[in-house]
Amino acid sequence: MNHSNITTAVLLLLYAATAQARDTDNNGFIDSLMAEMSIEEKIGQLNLPVGGDVVSGTAQAAVLDSLIMQGKIGGFFNVKGVDAVARFQRLAVEKGPHGIPLLVGADVVHGYETVFPIPLALSCSWDSTAIAEMARISAIEATADGVNWNYSPMVDICRDPRWGRIAEGSGEDPYLGSVLAQAYVHGYQGDGMRSDSSLMACVKHYALYGAAEGGRDYNGVDMSRECMFNYYMPPYKAAADAGVGSVMTSFNLINGQHATASEWLINGVLRNDWDFDGFVVTDYGSIDELPIMGVADKEDAAAVTLRAGTDMDMVTGRYLNDLKGALERGLVTEKMIDDACRRILIAKQRLGLFDDPYKYCKPERLAKDMYTPRHRKIARDIAAETFVLLKNDKHLLPLQKKGRIALIGPLANAANNMSGTWSGYCKPENHKSLLDAFRDALGTDAELLYAQGSNIYYDETTQRNCDWGRSIARGNDDEMHRQAIEIANNADIIICALGESAEMSGESSSRAEITIPDTQRDLLKQLYATGKPVILLLFTGRPLVLDWEDNHIPAILNVWFGGSEAADAIADVVFGEKVPSGKLTTTWPRSIGQIPLYYNHLPSSHPDFDSTQFNPYRSNYIDVSNEPLYPFGYGCSYTTFAYSKPYISTDRLAKGGAISLSIDVSNAGDYDGYEIVQLYINDPVARIARPVKELKSYKRVFIPKGETVNVSFEIDSDMLKYYDNELKYGYDSGEFRVMVGPDSKDLQSLIFYAE
Repeated sequence: MNHSNITTAVLLLLYAATAQARDTDNNGFIDSLMAEMSIEEKIGQLNLPVGGDVVSGTAQAAVLDSLIMQGKIGGFFNVKGVDAVARFQRLAVEKGPHGIPLLVGADVVHGYETVFPIPLALSCSWDSTAIAEMARISAIEATADGVNWNYSPMVDICRDPRWGRIAEGSGEDPYLGSVLAQAYVHGYQGDGMRSDSSLMACVKHYALYGAAEGGRDYNGVDMSRECMFNYYMPPYKAAADAGVGSVMTSFNLINGQHATASEWLINGVLRNDWDFDGFVVTDYGSIDELPIMGVADKEDAAAVTLRAGTDMDMVTGRYLNDLKGALERGLVTEKMIDDACRRILIAKQRLGLFDDPYKYCKPERLAKDMYTPRHRKIARDIAAETFVLLKNDKHLLPLQKKGRIALIGPLANAANNMSGTWSGYCKPENHKSLLDAFRDALGTDAELLYAQGSNIYYDETTQRNCDWGRSIARGNDDEMHRQAIEIANNADIIICALGESAEMSGESSSRAEITIPDTQRDLLKQLYATGKPVILLLFTGRPLVLDWEDNHIPAILNVWFGGSEAADAIADVVFGEKVPSGKLTTTWPRSIGQIPLYYNHLPSSHPDFDSTQFNPYRSNYIDVSNEPLYPFGYGCSYTTFAYSKPYISTDRLAKGGAISLSIDVSNAGDYDGYEIVQLYINDPVARIARPVKELKSYKRVFIPKGETVNVSFEIDSDMLKYYDNELKYGYDSGEFRVMVGPDSKDLQSLIFYAE
């Protein structure tokens, strides 16, 4: 059927009249549609070009229009604006051979116009409800602008902070990563993806992208399968279990096989073992990487990828240009093409696009749903939850609004950097700088002095490599240092806004030296030498090595990149309107040489029981402690929490049963606040060596000052299970150690026995 001469209004009536025949997963409708499609049109559904309004790699409009009308495009991405999306959708529905609507994809990683903290920061809230709310608001805004498919969440576990894309994930822990993966999926997709604000999620990057060797982006991975399944795979599976609509493959080799073309990984684990019933898309240009990496010839790359189970080709056009020839050569079957096409059509059906192709093209929603006061308030509140107070000697924070306050640093007046990486849909001109927010917060109560103080790096080329369109004005470092010291000497207290600029973390932003950059660190040392109290507001998208800073600076508040409302949120916390409650979801090393460093490591054959000094013939370093600077789960507060001794209901865990652990947590300080109570388990003797501890549960509890809350956990046998080296999943009977406390280091232990 050809709808080229049918008006939009008549089409909508036709779609509505047959909606009952197109219920989600009603394969009769899909089968009938596919029976009318040629093999070229089926292959067209597997083609995903870039539309071109946001990033480079654009296609000429006339070519794109022609492909849409020929039925040779299944969707596109990076087209901004509901009007542009509606035009493409009209071409597909009204002039395409079968009126098949298009998927419209985008990277809405941590917000659309209302930008929330970067995902690594969000994870430090340990607040799955807040993250689901963030995803819901992101979906509302993105769908109001025509987007129906989102390349998020990124759930890659990462143990190496040199990797820039650690900023986009939830840290190093598989349990927490799994909890948050499901929160993202539920928030984006809503209830069954039927409303006009439902955004199909795409979990990425499948798989193991966060384990790139050397922390260098796009690098290979070599890993045992028991390591994969125990530590790296759980968040992907959790997203699949949550009903995520699509999965994106990763760029990397895995044990010599490209993830995009791994039949074991895609058809085997993802579809057969995990029962994933959505579709799989490559990452940007991945099929063209197969010949580069030596795993397929150029002319066979499309066939190898389709055989593995990857349904949609992002950007390369290999499926569009090569699959018919591969079919004729016997490299793929028509069933493989049909299966891939069917999965993509079902995704469109689940989104309700066959019922209403224009459900995401309603201009009236823009004014109602975009960057609203409500969204901004929620973003501001969530940002404050993500900040991690790393140090606060003599209760320097919160700061009183009095006297002369010096605000110094290249991030102090950089509104265009507050939102962080992957925030291409926001309008930085609407954001406040930290300087603006502090002026608003202080009013006439205190005098605010300001100096930029330094560049990001001494070297202009290195700084330019980090700009990515978010430049910070450069000046002479010696002169800026001098001006900063002059202002500091006239102040009562110094607040330093230092660290990474927004694009120093994220894709293609690996760093070998993960310290505060050179000129900023020199500035900080000079400010410290004035003898005035110094507060460091640390901007970063990854753990940094802060050995000198921790030894000298009395107060360090890690503010990450907090989104469009970051500046006001930072002011809220600095001046005591809100109490910091964030806790780290990554281990922070004291030296780059410790990397990879993570809390859930395996035991050593020569353990170092006293890591404060060098011990010969122990697993340690001559020149630095084994201990991290800040452990996983760590974070201070303006108040003080005291833990009682824990107790368990019984020390015997029966098969199929459960035991409870309880502990009293008291707020002994002067502020109401949230505490994140963490529970870990260790299996001392098992079929294979098990980690020294693993996070198995946590509770985020609000405790008013002067009050005590009883926190309880239920422990069952599922918490004890793991994959052995034959990938058998289960647990061993015998002794277990359960630990509870405020972070992965400060723990109290009890013993129980499992049948």
